[in-house]
Amino acid sequence: MDFTEAMDRISRGFEVVGVVVLTLGFLLAVLRSLTTYARTRSGTGSYRVLRNVFGWSVLLSLEILVAADLIRTVAVDPTLSNVAVLGLIVLIRTFLSFSLDIEIEGVLPWRRGAEARTEPVSGPPPSPAP
Repeated sequence: MDFTEAMDRISRGFEVVGVVVLTLGFLLAVLRSLTTYARTRSGTGSYRVLRNVFGWSVLLSLEILVAADLIRTVAVDPTLSNVAVLGLIVLIRTFLSFSLDIEIEGVLPWRRGAEARTEPVSGPPPSPAP
């Protein structure tokens, strides 16, 4: 087996792992959603759990699939057209990851830290321990 064939197999392995992560993430999301619904009888809470858990598994799966594409393009067939296609794939997956992250977190990434710092503090400041 030569280097190119080995890299092709490794990239296919990454693709399989990405699909497995996506599938297991979906099953885990459904299981956790059903558990939440059984415990709280809240369809809204159950839906949020489903959306969040599955969203995170989609994000992880996208990262793994990008790694597979990178390996295949750089090590297996590094032509200019393949690099251009890889760039487009990475751009689309980056946009999807960014959109999913905002959807799950409910806030823009650069506003997360600002919101944590600007939360009003109620009551007097804590006194030092004796």
